[in-house]
Amino acid sequence: MDKIKDFVAKLWQSLLSVVKVVLLSKWGIKWPDIGNERQQRGIVILGNGPSLNDTVASATDFLATHDLLAVNFAASTPLFNQLRPNYYLLADPHFFKALDQPNVAKMWEAIANVDWDMHLFVPVNAVMPPLPANSKLTISRYNTTPVEGFASIENLLYRSATGMPRPRNVLIPSIMAAIGMGYKHIYLAGADHSWTRTLSVDDNNNVVSIQPHFYKEDDREVQRSRTEYMHYPLHTIMYSFYVAFKSYFTIARYASHRGIEVINITPGSFIDAFPRQKV
Repeated sequence: MDKIKDFVAKLWQSLLSVVKVVLLSKWGIKWPDIGNERQQRGIVILGNGPSLNDTVASATDFLATHDLLAVNFAASTPLFNQLRPNYYLLADPHFFKALDQPNVAKMWEAIANVDWDMHLFVPVNAVMPPLPANSKLTISRYNTTPVEGFASIENLLYRSATGMPRPRNVLIPSIMAAIGMGYKHIYLAGADHSWTRTLSVDDNNNVVSIQPHFYKEDDREVQRSRTEYMHYPLHTIMYSFYVAFKSYFTIARYASHRGIEVINITPGSFIDAFPRQKV
């Protein structure tokens, strides 16, 4: 009976995923063709978790011998110009809808004025701010359509870049971008994901979630994040965590199918889907 239920559930998910891809995804989107040499070089995805500072300090040589991908507000920090990432990926609609906020404006200014070759990935439906011409900056779009179902359907839609595992946070499309470009070894740094350690509920039944990053948070951003979480009950937030951690297991399966290693080099990370390695 359980097998029948599982089959029916996956069949429904697969059909729904195909419909969503047809209706929501933009066709013809492809991840950049980077060539075999860079694929073998490997890539480090720089998450914004607090452990990133220690990794940068202790693994300088390791980072220097791999391509780098940064995310979110990393461009507003000194590490951006220090590490000079090859790629940058944005996913949160906040970065495209709050252009008048100083911290968002600062991030875009830094991205717009890079003086090294950098590839910026943004969702297909994101409305980009006007940026000055910069021959060093290449912008590519990617589909964020969530895909679930039979592994064969997932593999097909992931490989065609028309969908991905449910993109609960920026790390999920970042890993999928690295897989899509064909990197054989993908390393995750600053992927602490230890949100449950700082999750609480105050006496007014407001959920409080403090999510520390490797940089000092802007006061306005802290308040925005705190206010946003207050709008959701605890079970909704816990479910969103579930979605993220489940997506990592889907990515692990897909990466193995592609012959690609995803390795977590984040000390103390809560992600349990990928093998660990100290660097």
